Amino acid sequence: MSETTPAVRQLPTYDELVSGDIDKKNSQTGINILLNQDPPKEWLKDHPMAKGVKYIPIQRVEYMLTSIFKKWHVEIKQVQVIANSVVVIVRLFYQDVLSDEILWQDGIGASPIQTDKGAGAMDWNKTKNDAVMKAAPAAESYAVKDAAEKIGKLFGKDMNRADKIMYDTLPTIEKRDKLEDLDVEPNNENNE
Repeated sequence: MSETTPAVRQLPTYDELVSGDIDKKNSQTGINILLNQDPPKEWLKDHPMAKGVKYIPIQRVEYMLTSIFKKWHVEIKQVQVIANSVVVIVRLFYQDVLSDEILWQDGIGASPIQTDKGAGAMDWNKTKNDAVMKAAPAAESYAVKDAAEKIGKLFGKDMNRADKIMYDTLPTIEKRDKLEDLDVEPNNENNE
């Protein structure tokens, strides 16, 4: 009896992911490595309200969701006002490129309700007429981006963190079968 090896799908390149041309797919590890590449520098924008913070605009995030995953959609789980901000919680559903399984990530976003110049943030009598109309969709966009960031660095995960983790060692981790081989210190808090 002869053994047959399953057909291996061709892994998309980083350039194919960024350009949206991902006809070729391979292992989940390969996809994870690609999803955890840094986004192209030209996609990054300076945050208008936070100095030194970079972000990826929502249109880029939506483009990547459409380019990489077969299907995706957003479910709004909750909308509320906390202090002077609209807060939106979403669930981002996306179809896995290898298994066709529907996966999801939750995200949260908030946007302030604008008041007239010089008014306190909680002075509801000085709230701008279109404040909620602007704050609610902005909070939803932030929530979608927050959920997408959990998919990988290509969507902005780790972008503003001081410490970065490289994902290019994932293929070698699958081959290791002992905790000692992973160069991880066991938690000795209870053993001291």
